[in-house]
Amino acid sequence: MAEPRERPLHELLSSRMVDIYVGEENTCWTLHEKLLCHRSRFFRNIFYSKTSKNSRYGLPDESDEAFRRLVGWLYSDYLAPPSEEKDLTYLLDLYLMAEKFEMKKLVLDILEAVRKFYHDNDSWPSLRRTQYIYANTEMESPMRQLLVQCVARMLVLGDGMPAHWERALRNNGQLSVDIILTVQKWHFEPENVPDAREQSVEPIMEEAMERIESKREAEGEEEEEELTNGVEHEDQEEGNGGEEQKEGKKEGAKKEEK
Repeated sequence: MAEPRERPLHELLSSRMVDIYVGEENTCWTLHEKLLCHRSRFFRNIFYSKTSKNSRYGLPDESDEAFRRLVGWLYSDYLAPPSEEKDLTYLLDLYLMAEKFEMKKLVLDILEAVRKFYHDNDSWPSLRRTQYIYANTEMESPMRQLLVQCVARMLVLGDGMPAHWERALRNNGQLSVDIILTVQKWHFEPENVPDAREQSVEPIMEEAMERIESKREAEGEEEEEELTNGVEHEDQEEGNGGEEQKEGKKEGAKKEEK
C-alpha cells in the first residue's frame, strides 16, 4: 500500500471514529479513523482491511503515557523538543511506538529532535540509551543508525576508550560491527591512516607490555586484598578462641577451689 500524500488536518477529521484500548488499564482512546490511518500504515492494514470492518483495536502491551503523547502529536503535528537528557526517555519510548505503527512522519520528527538535542548540547548518546534502542529495534532501524554514527565519532575521536564502553563492545558484537561499518563509510585518505606494516614494532611492544604490567598490578592488588581480609578473619577467630580458652581456665579454677 503506497504512502498517502500529506493532507491538511480538516480533511482527515471524518465522522467515522475508532476505539483504541491501551495498556493494562485498557484505557480507551476514541480517534478519527481517517486521521489515524493516514498517519499509520499499521492501522491502515487493520481498519482498511477487506476482511474486517472492526472499529476497535486493543494494545494491551503498550504504554499509556507513550500513546498519550502519540495522540497529542497526531492532532497537533507538534513534538515538544527535549530540554534535558531525562526527556529522551519518553521520546525514545514514543519512537519505538512510531516504528511499530509505521508512522513515518513521527519517526522522522523524533529523529530530528534527538539529533538536534545532542548537537545543541554538544553531547553524545549514553551507553544506556544506545543499548535500549539496540534491545528494542531491528538492524535497519533509523534510530540505531543515528546513535551508532554519533557513538562512532565519539569513540574514534575521543581520548581513549571509556571502560564501560569497552566492556559493552566486547559483549555486543553487533554494536561493534556497526561502529566499524560506520567508520568505513568515512573514507579516510590512506596517507592519514597509520600503516603498522611500515612502522617500527617497538611502540606496539611497549604498549602491550604496559597493559600486561597494569593487569598484573591489578591482579596483585586483588590478591593482596583477599589475603589481608583472610588474615584479619583468622586473627579474629584466634582472638575469639583465646577469650574462650581464658573463660575455660577460670571455670576450671573455680571447680578446683570447690
